[in-house]
Amino acid sequence: MSVEKTHRPWLNAVIVSPCSKYFFVVLAVVSLIASIEIWPLSVTHSVFEHGFYFLVMATFAITCPFIAHRIHVTHRIQKALKQAESVSEASVKSEQLIRTIVDSAPNMMGYWDKNLRCRFANNAFSEWFGMPPEDVIGIRFQDLVSEQLYALNEPHIRAVLAGKPQRFERTLTKADGSVGHIIGHYIPDFEAGGTVRGFSIQANEITVLKEIEAKLKLAACVFDNTLDGVLITNVDGVILSVNPGFVEITGYTVEESVGQTPHILHSDRHDQAFYTSMWEEINAEGCWHGEIWNRRKDGELYLQRMTISVVLDGIGEPMRYVSVFSDITALWKKDEHIRHLAFHDALTDLPNRTLLMDRISQKLLHSNREESHFALMFLDLDGFKLVNDQLGHKFGDDLLKDVAKRLLALVRSSDTIARLGGDEFIFLLNNPRGRDEITDVANRIVASINEPIEILGEVVQIGVSLGIATFPADGDSASDLIINADSAMYAAKSFGNNNIRFFSAEHSPLPKPIVLK
Repeated sequence: MSVEKTHRPWLNAVIVSPCSKYFFVVLAVVSLIASIEIWPLSVTHSVFEHGFYFLVMATFAITCPFIAHRIHVTHRIQKALKQAESVSEASVKSEQLIRTIVDSAPNMMGYWDKNLRCRFANNAFSEWFGMPPEDVIGIRFQDLVSEQLYALNEPHIRAVLAGKPQRFERTLTKADGSVGHIIGHYIPDFEAGGTVRGFSIQANEITVLKEIEAKLKLAACVFDNTLDGVLITNVDGVILSVNPGFVEITGYTVEESVGQTPHILHSDRHDQAFYTSMWEEINAEGCWHGEIWNRRKDGELYLQRMTISVVLDGIGEPMRYVSVFSDITALWKKDEHIRHLAFHDALTDLPNRTLLMDRISQKLLHSNREESHFALMFLDLDGFKLVNDQLGHKFGDDLLKDVAKRLLALVRSSDTIARLGGDEFIFLLNNPRGRDEITDVANRIVASINEPIEILGEVVQIGVSLGIATFPADGDSASDLIINADSAMYAAKSFGNNNIRFFSAEHSPLPKPIVLK
């Protein structure tokens, strides 16, 4: 046994070696040549000896090629077996690789024959139905799914067995009770003759995509239906999208807006410093909130309350800018109207006492810086009470409105005309060039009010008495100036209608009146 085991590897090596066959062929040729060479020597040997040597040599020459042929055949068989073994091993590895890939795929994959029995199912398929793979293989389609689900799939099964690929969406209940969404594909498998022998199934779970889709639909619904304007730009400020609220507020359509920049709304009401400060805050805080004037497509200015937010990408860099704004022009006008009513007379729309006191205070502060001066004229209408009592309050109100218009026609932009109440007015003359200019303005006021006034078909004529106090000579506060001008007005009225009187600090009870020219 030990000898056999020792020599078998040597023998196998000789047989397997591709050179052994050539060795025996050469040996046969040498033997044949030797036989031919030995034949002439037969004269010195007997016929028996000569025949024996020849027979030995001939036998050896015939045997060697036979052995070489057998070795060659054996070598080819072994080579074919190795090749087949190598192909089989590669096929197994390829099949294992494919199986690994299929089982690792998140999509459900399976194969059903024409009798609706499962012949293959990957791990995802088994996990979805909560069954081990060996239990899925061989199961009938009707036994795997519910009766209701089979009824839904039956039209697709009939169609795929007829050779028509199928695609559909389904909402299914998983083995764990959760609800999932899939996109299913049934792909027919044809035999050589064209008949269908089965079909493969591929189902992609899209539950997460459906959830994202629902969120996107909700966001799109809010985007489309919010009354606020929404504007989305890229990092270069190019408009990517606008909502219907933007179109409604600005007047620009989607086609007119997308591809442009927000500069189309520029109002020129803000300087560059405003925008620089705004973008510094956006870059630092990621958001800006405030009020800004913009211009609609038709050129109308409007005030909007706006928030600009930065949308960052995965590495924290700005990717989009989203602006949400509302038109607050009507609210601003309402606030301005309320503010206007708080500082203006409701009848004549002239500044009231509150605004008058504020402007006098501002002039006093201004005068401290630039040593300016002004004159304060206190006006009281002569004959107004009689007209109001005889013709009624409506007539009296219209008369006061007309007086206000006449006074406004005489003021400069730096001057102020205010109504204190009743038929009393204050005229502030800013920086007059001496007493003569004050007197000239006062005379023009008297002359203007003395002109006949036609109201409601009635023509009336009234007068006015003026008392004048100057700053800083006649007081250094608003209340002192008004009191002194009021005192001078009563002094003027004591001399009759249409008189003008400058305040005097003398102890004389009645300063000398000015005679109108």
